[in-house]
Amino acid sequence: MFFSVDPANGLAIFDQIIRQVKFAVANGRLPAGELVPSVRELAKELAVNPNTVVRAYRDLTTEGILEPVRGTGLAVTADAVSHCEKERLSLLRERIRQVLAEAHSSKLEAAEVRTLVEEELVRLERSLKPRRMKKGTDA
Repeated sequence: MFFSVDPANGLAIFDQIIRQVKFAVANGRLPAGELVPSVRELAKELAVNPNTVVRAYRDLTTEGILEPVRGTGLAVTADAVSHCEKERLSLLRERIRQVLAEAHSSKLEAAEVRTLVEEELVRLERSLKPRRMKKGTDA
């Protein structure tokens, strides 16, 4: 599928799974009604304990992002898209705040932070451009 985890990124693995599902719903890769991978399938793919996936899916179900479909598994709810779009912005805003707080505590000037952000955006755009060209979305 399109999930991956990084044990070194500072977020619990179940939180990484939750975020990735929310982001996939928000950007349309997981549309309303689509089934998510089974617990066993995702645990194997990510090489994580199935209980970790169970916890992530349980939290997503509690939030109304996923719902059980009798006999088939868990599917994205109809209301999930708008919720996940808002949540995506909230999650990213919080991460940005954390990075800015770290930059401030390390005595970086605002201009230095802006330069870093601009440089990283350029680097990201460059790294994405070859992928877009392969897919035929860029001329």
